[in-house]
Amino acid sequence: MPFVTVPDGTRLYYEEIGAGEPLLLISGNGRDHTDWNGVRNDFADRYRVIVSDHRGTGQSDKPSEPAYSIHGFAQDAVWLLDYLGIARAHVYGHSMGGMIGQWLGIEHAKRIGALVLGASAPSNPVDNTTGHAVSRTAEAEALMTNPPTDPQEGIRAMLSTLYSPAWIAAHPEKIQDILQATPIPEYAAGLHVLAVKGHDAWDLLPTMRAPTLVIHGSEDQRVPTANAFLLASLIPGAELSIIKGGRHAYLDEFREEASRVVNEFLARHPLE
Repeated sequence: MPFVTVPDGTRLYYEEIGAGEPLLLISGNGRDHTDWNGVRNDFADRYRVIVSDHRGTGQSDKPSEPAYSIHGFAQDAVWLLDYLGIARAHVYGHSMGGMIGQWLGIEHAKRIGALVLGASAPSNPVDNTTGHAVSRTAEAEALMTNPPTDPQEGIRAMLSTLYSPAWIAAHPEKIQDILQATPIPEYAAGLHVLAVKGHDAWDLLPTMRAPTLVIHGSEDQRVPTANAFLLASLIPGAELSIIKGGRHAYLDEFREEASRVVNEFLARHPLE
């Protein structure tokens, strides 16, 4: 099985598919590489697509220390690129993955080609204290922090922040996929949450130079859509694409449109 061992001894699981310029897909808070299963083939015809499990998730090691951070996740991504012999790669990050993408663009600019920030925010959108992000509503927060006690009802409540009710009804397999998924350990989930809470790139986003696409669903309850406009206004030359009707998981529900937009953006910004 493919693993890279990073300098602190943590083993990170990764997979590759396709050929061409490298494209690193980065998952969200507490999620692993399987988040990209539904869409990574959309890019494999033109790109060497790389996915991985964050530390604390999936098949990667799950250390309890040192503290997890968005900066640290970005460094893990760079170490993976080093291991694979990749000098520069395009990056598409979703949710927390978009936060990681921001720090790759800020702290590791020479390693990044084109950058796609999906459903992300310039700062922590949960209990925002900096004023640098638009916080999620109390209703959305309640759905995520106090779901129904029945497992299936709890999953349906969680899914409602990701997909429209019609899409959920048409894809009942999503509930089974989640029920059968390997759960992230509670301590690791907490470390991921703390990493998101520590994110604030506001002051440094104007220093980014990578060609950047900000893409977001128009009905996102987890990371309110207004954050996309903030990101696009702060990053020089950033393009903005709002997927009409999309919730947090716009990339699945509106797969055809979202993957087309991202592919077209990447094609306009080759590494060479």
